[in-house]
Amino acid sequence: METNILCNIDRGVGWLKLNRPQALNALTAEMVESLKTTLDTWRADPKVSLICISGEGTKGLCAGGDMRFFYNQRNANVEEHARRFFTTEYRMDLMIHQYPKPILVYMNGIVMGGGVGLSVGASERIVTEKTKWAMPEMNIGFFPDVGASYFLNKMPGHVGRYLALTGATIQPADVIYVGAANRYMESTRWEEFIYEIQNKNWNLDDARKQICELLDSFCSHLVEESPLSALQLKIDKYFAYETLEEIVASLGMAADSGDDWASKTKSTIQSKSPTSLKVTLSQLQKGNNQSLTSCFNMELKLSMNFMKNHDFYEGVRSVLVEKDRKPHWRPNSLADVSKEDIGRHFNHNINISN
Repeated sequence: METNILCNIDRGVGWLKLNRPQALNALTAEMVESLKTTLDTWRADPKVSLICISGEGTKGLCAGGDMRFFYNQRNANVEEHARRFFTTEYRMDLMIHQYPKPILVYMNGIVMGGGVGLSVGASERIVTEKTKWAMPEMNIGFFPDVGASYFLNKMPGHVGRYLALTGATIQPADVIYVGAANRYMESTRWEEFIYEIQNKNWNLDDARKQICELLDSFCSHLVEESPLSALQLKIDKYFAYETLEEIVASLGMAADSGDDWASKTKSTIQSKSPTSLKVTLSQLQKGNNQSLTSCFNMELKLSMNFMKNHDFYEGVRSVLVEKDRKPHWRPNSLADVSKEDIGRHFNHNINISN
């Protein structure tokens, strides 16, 4: 039976490869359990000085969690499966942020949702000319998780809000600009880079210095400007408001004055689940200035409550199952989502230490 996670240790390097290319390396419960267990073991293993994470195939590191699985379990014991998956995934992501050894993640191709969770906390995060990065949960009536309550708030100005509420896909220069990656490498150099890693002898004392020096010789600076940086002033202006209604209204006023970007952004937001939008804005407001662990605990409560939410299953149906891209949200307007509706999503007796 082919394993969905390939792992081995060679000359002081622990290699982890997501091996589900036919599903864009989407994460299953078994995969996150395998990753977490391996990382936990390697943390104290003196034979491992450096960890390298990548995805099999040419299309991407990871497209996120296998959300279609929860759709298929919606009439069975979906909450039991969700508890197992999200608790383990969030513990694994938190571990990566706090890992005592250098972790390098190759972010080639699609890096979305759970793939962002795997990479954003690593010490070395490499994008290529093929990288397509997003937190696209808004497209399926969910919310940006895997620590997004924390790392989206660390991005310049209100860019984190913009990426969360629109689900926008960004390019390599943008990923570096927002701090979700710190290196750029042409994808054609990756195999040679691996060869150099495999032919070095790594040790715990010098691993961080060694990998930085090697990356310096293989990575380059992007010449082109980040498109997001050029939009920073607009984003900060329109996304500074504390309610969705005010954000949409400000975009509408700009659109009426002939701002095409504001018009498209308003339409994008209005196509999303009103419940997801309001919960997500509240999530980011609550997560601001909270610790990473507190943010993961909050997101675990949200994840479990979204398993009871009509819009999540409707979103998955419209994007991943029937693919008609015509979701029927309930309720279908921002005005019909009350503060009580939002608040209920944050109530659950669960946290990642349980």
